[in-house]
Amino acid sequence: MSKDQIINKDDLVVRFAGDSGDGMQLSGTLFSDASALTGNDIATFPDYPAEIRAPHNTIAGVSGYQVHVGNHIYSSGDKCDILVAMNPASFKSNLKWAKRGATVIVDIDTFTDEAMSKAGYTDNPFTDELERAYTIIKAPISSFTMKIGADQGADRATTEKCRNMFALGIIFYATHKKLDQTRAYLERKFAKKPDVIRLNEAVLQEGYEYADKLEIMHSHIFEVAHAEMPKGRYRNITGNTATAWGLMAAAERSGLRLFLGSYPITPATDVMVELSKHKGLGVRVFQAEDEIAGICSAIGASYAGALACTSTSGPGLSLKSEALGLAVMTELPLVVVDVQRGGPSTGLPTKTEQSDLNQALYGRNGEAPLIVVAASSSANCFYWAYTAAKLAIEHMTPVIFLSDGYLGNGSQLFRIPKVADLPSITPRYAKPNDPDYRPFRRDPETLAREWALPGMEGLRHRVGGLEKCPDGPLSTDPENHALMTKNRQE
Repeated sequence: MSKDQIINKDDLVVRFAGDSGDGMQLSGTLFSDASALTGNDIATFPDYPAEIRAPHNTIAGVSGYQVHVGNHIYSSGDKCDILVAMNPASFKSNLKWAKRGATVIVDIDTFTDEAMSKAGYTDNPFTDELERAYTIIKAPISSFTMKIGADQGADRATTEKCRNMFALGIIFYATHKKLDQTRAYLERKFAKKPDVIRLNEAVLQEGYEYADKLEIMHSHIFEVAHAEMPKGRYRNITGNTATAWGLMAAAERSGLRLFLGSYPITPATDVMVELSKHKGLGVRVFQAEDEIAGICSAIGASYAGALACTSTSGPGLSLKSEALGLAVMTELPLVVVDVQRGGPSTGLPTKTEQSDLNQALYGRNGEAPLIVVAASSSANCFYWAYTAAKLAIEHMTPVIFLSDGYLGNGSQLFRIPKVADLPSITPRYAKPNDPDYRPFRRDPETLAREWALPGMEGLRHRVGGLEKCPDGPLSTDPENHALMTKNRQE
């Protein structure tokens, strides 16, 4: 291709869409990784269906993955410049996300009468009006892939899993990128399965060469501007992984052991999954039987001197509200990670909504003020999780850290910091055998109480859910209650 055929762009949005099992998440990940390694800034967003094993070729089962690449990227983008649709259902449900004039690549082999009927089409979807609005590439992805599989002696099931590689080859050609990074991935991933490597590489190459032979593609090739970034070590990171790393960094910086008491819930589960990988760093993860047990175990760990955390989403935050009041009353450090999703009830478990703010601020009985912070990107989930832990430890209070499904599941390039360069975290420990120790004696500047851990000599005391006086005894006096509520707020 000549240079005058290439369209230069500051940024480009590519959306992969297909049936669950078509490998759209993998295709999107491989494209984003290759883009990052060749100098682009990136942001991604996976779009999962909520239904479990939705019927094949139905809109309910469509899965997507959107990638935004360019020189300065702050989100995964809105409408896409290139759409890949692997079947009629993904074409029907995702065309609304394509810009007018976008390049739309479809696997035309899947557009059978039966599949189109399942997707809700009653006649040919490729109308003259539609073909004037978009550049539609009707690629025989399935038949080409199956021919390669037959030539190599691969079974049908294995070959069908490679269709996404053909589509990815077309995308690499359309974005003027080489195949080297993806080949290296395949060789690492399937090191013990040379036949699988050979098949995937052949399908990937065939997709690239197919695009090269299409004359219409020659006027739809994009060169995306590279990003200028500070020197450092980078990786592609999801918001949930960044949150987990931020909590681990806070534990290391504060000298505390990290404890997570949690219950799996979409889209927060990956925070727990990531932390469970790091037992070697002293992280302890307890998968509780329910949301209430998760937060109560974290409160117990905090009382014992750990950096204690619990993770959840909106419905789980509702269940944790009573125990959150206990953490406020006992003035113990606790980080509650709320990766928000659509509600109410089960609502939209795989879709994003930022609807828990009022619940986070006010969703407890009585007056129970606490700190609420929120992230604004997948990468800065790291820094806000770290900040939430710092605030909780130094101010002896629960802190709710708000993320959401968009940030938690999406990914960005993340420059890995040195833990020693992060702000210091200083736990406010009581001194053993302090004759003047009182449970709610406070720092005059921050009003934070001291943290007396079980086993510290001479510091036996009572904390719990009942209101107490500053010097420790229980109190039902309204003036004392107003004073203690005010102190907790300040």
